[in-house]
Amino acid sequence: MTRNTSLILLSAAAGAALTVITTQPRIVLDGSSANAAAADTYRQLALFSDIFERVRSDYVEKPDDGKLIESAINGMLAGLDPHSSYMDPKTFRDMQMDTRGEFGGLGIEVSMDDGLIKVVSPIDETPAAKAGVMANDIITHINDEPAQGLTLAQAVEKMRGPRDTTIKLKITRKGTDKPIEVSITRDLVRVIPVRSHLEDGDVGYIRITQFNGQTTAGLKNAIGTLTTQNRDKLKGFIVDLRNNPGGLVEQAVSVSNAFLKRGEIVSTRGRHADDNQRFSARADGDLSKGKPVIVLINGGSASASEIVAGALQDHKRATIVGTRSFGKGSVQTVIPLGSGSGALLLTSARYFTPSGRSIQAKGISPDIVMQQDVPEELKAGADIPSEASLPGHLSAEGAEQTGSQSYVPPDPKNDKALRLALDLIRGRQVNPAFPPKSNQAAAIVGARR
Repeated sequence: MTRNTSLILLSAAAGAALTVITTQPRIVLDGSSANAAAADTYRQLALFSDIFERVRSDYVEKPDDGKLIESAINGMLAGLDPHSSYMDPKTFRDMQMDTRGEFGGLGIEVSMDDGLIKVVSPIDETPAAKAGVMANDIITHINDEPAQGLTLAQAVEKMRGPRDTTIKLKITRKGTDKPIEVSITRDLVRVIPVRSHLEDGDVGYIRITQFNGQTTAGLKNAIGTLTTQNRDKLKGFIVDLRNNPGGLVEQAVSVSNAFLKRGEIVSTRGRHADDNQRFSARADGDLSKGKPVIVLINGGSASASEIVAGALQDHKRATIVGTRSFGKGSVQTVIPLGSGSGALLLTSARYFTPSGRSIQAKGISPDIVMQQDVPEELKAGADIPSEASLPGHLSAEGAEQTGSQSYVPPDPKNDKALRLALDLIRGRQVNPAFPPKSNQAAAIVGARR
């Protein structure tokens, strides 16, 4: 079978997923079983055709045929799982633009939760973040029009717009009695996926907010700059993946490789053998020169973030600190449907960490759990729902896990996870999980072979 493979991992909000573009259909049945299945399918299609014609001819107002068919497609895919969907041509173009790291709008990741538009996370230094929009907020109105009843694509379309135009959002937030109204001026959102600085001159802090086409280059620049500033005397690195909803899978692989010299990073397993793939580190990829690494995660860390955290944890290359991650462990295939027809986003596989763990509806459990002190007025919304809370999600292999804390204090002085990471690297605190015992990595990863 001829296959054209593209490695894209979308964010959790869009159905974070490893993308494999399939150019030819599969034939999976033969003989009497195929004939029986085909006959039943044709009966169901005939039923759909009858209903379609009835609606066209008898509905109280003349419907739009195209919208009827698109709604039927969306309903079929929504019945599969939370991440399979149809993208119309504009949505498909927007997705391609977003992964390049530059787009117009507000700068928020949103998802659909029981018909409600929920904020997954605002992107750092964007209009939404500056306006005070927070993870877990529910957008109830867009420019005074109800958001309930809109598809996710329709809501996103309404929030996009020309630069310097204003949009009004009404949001509800757990712990607040009244809706919150915010006016936000749209801007050209250039996502800077990597920011870094030295912590008191001896620890390199690297914040990765998204895995887009610029992330690996940004990470390489950050490691190089921090090393030069410190004259190569860094005590270690802190990689902050908190509230990072995901992105491109090849970026997750190359970011992981920046801290690994060898070994598998992630694998995928699907219904068909040709959906199974393994991605491994290159020997020349380690940019960190073996220095100690601590990775910070929380309930908003999803998909590509979980690939990185899982790989470094399994290889005993980093200690994971924080709260359990989101648990988005399924793979979606993006199938372009021809010129002017958009694309299909279809769940086709699960992904696994190097030791063979599936994080679907479970997440990555940190080596050291560190809960933040949440202000009283924000406690009701401090825990973000997980993949396991989404209706129709793929079942976990084993016990499923609920959401965990996603709050990050705005003042680093109050950030308990960051303070602990700094103390561990500087030797001011001791914990059996740091540094990880690298001699155990081969046994753990080898156990799946």
